Amino acid sequence: MRISTLEERERFYKSEFDLQKVAEWLSWRDIRNTAFAVIVGRRTNVYRKEFEEKKDKALIIEDHEDFKDVLDYILYYLPEGVYYDRNLYRDLRLCENCSKNCWDCDNFLGQELAFDLDPENVDCPYHGSLEEKVARKDTVSFCMVEFKRVRRNTARLYKELKKEYEEIRLVFSGRGFHVHVLDSEALQLSQDERKELADRYSDFGIDEWVTTGEMRLIRLPYSLNALVSRVCIPLNAEELLSFDPRSMAKPTFSS
Repeated sequence: MRISTLEERERFYKSEFDLQKVAEWLSWRDIRNTAFAVIVGRRTNVYRKEFEEKKDKALIIEDHEDFKDVLDYILYYLPEGVYYDRNLYRDLRLCENCSKNCWDCDNFLGQELAFDLDPENVDCPYHGSLEEKVARKDTVSFCMVEFKRVRRNTARLYKELKKEYEEIRLVFSGRGFHVHVLDSEALQLSQDERKELADRYSDFGIDEWVTTGEMRLIRLPYSLNALVSRVCIPLNAEELLSFDPRSMAKPTFSS
């Protein structure tokens, strides 16, 4: 598992990125009112030199009509990561240059509930705690001890959430897992209710910033995680515990 080159990113998005699958996965949302984003080279430091001033920023994509328009942006930037905005808007065009807090805006209709579980968020007998990894500036690499703990925590979290919700989707993020909850009542949770959930499941190794809704971007399924050269793919619960990133979700250039 390694960083993808610009040439490999271009090859993937031209020949392997499946727009139809992306459309099916997001079919419950209005594409024209869904914002997307790319991060060019913040963590990989691999980017086209003309984007030097933009490489660390989340570049928001709002002026699109369909997924083909989004793909055009991806091929232009060849980013290390592609994301979508979990917020639901009445009219995305009203958000342009908006400085309001989304949660207090009449144009805001809710937010998809999500949990982000990554290897750096669990303690490891070899690599230490999250705090120690951050101090070493080592939050990208991971070992199978960390991955298996995250995989087990994701299975436990899925089981707990199924007691309350019906529409739950699991996604391998390229390094860890995302759990998406699409039930209508989950979309309408307040920030305080989301903070309560983040507190309740903090022992699972989640990124609380995602669960509380403060970070609204999440990696787009079927896109390439160029930090590790793995494809972000949906999984079912039966596939989860046998999933192995060393041999699965590999783009063809990594085969």
